[in-house]
Amino acid sequence: MDEVVLRAVERAVDTMRQNLGDRLTVDDLARSAMFSKFHFTRVFQRVTGLSPGRFLSAVRLAEAKRLLVSTSLTVADISHQVGYNSVGTFSSRFRSSVGVSPTTYRQLGGMTAPAQPAEPPVPQTRTTVRGHIVTPADQPFGPIFVGLFPGRILEAPAVRHTVLAEPGPYALADVPPGRWYLLAYRAARRTGGIDVPPHVGSSGPIDIEPHITARLADVRLRPRHVLDPPVLMALQDVRPAVAQAAS
Repeated sequence: MDEVVLRAVERAVDTMRQNLGDRLTVDDLARSAMFSKFHFTRVFQRVTGLSPGRFLSAVRLAEAKRLLVSTSLTVADISHQVGYNSVGTFSSRFRSSVGVSPTTYRQLGGMTAPAQPAEPPVPQTRTTVRGHIVTPADQPFGPIFVGLFPGRILEAPAVRHTVLAEPGPYALADVPPGRWYLLAYRAARRTGGIDVPPHVGSSGPIDIEPHITARLADVRLRPRHVLDPPVLMALQDVRPAVAQAAS
């Protein structure tokens, strides 16, 4: 990717983060990137996988997650601080993307296991998506969330998901027909006095049709970059899901 384009998109993302309470428009973001509105929208989507508006919405909710577990601000104050005029709209979008209400997220300290998706009454397919999660050889790794999503962002609910205790093979069974993105995430951790950043990886789109019985998709995890979409699901700590799977 052209370095000039990357720096321009980084400026736009920085503008988002510094002005979450403001009514930012695509024109505002394009000016910060020093691109025309049309060109900016196109390159932003190419670099991040999301439209500027969708990325901004994700940044707002990610900051709300942080404020809920690190401050005593009320839900109403947080909603206004991250750019929502309506607490009801904020709470609805938070629940839709994170998987729980803002109040519940705060009560649980952000450490909730991902919710299971609703199962269809009759399986529509017997397709299994399988592969390997590959990680940097020099990095200590713990639980890894692996899920299929309709878009390029980790938000509730995943159509299918699993949690691995360590890197290696995974399998997601009974995947419904559609176009999905395989996303993997390992939360930040502190090991041996060293802070290890969150790691992410993706594969897709993966097209599933009724006659397909298996799809292969390997994912290589890497440190999360500022241009990667925020993680919105309540995945601060996936250890409860690992413990549940092992019980």
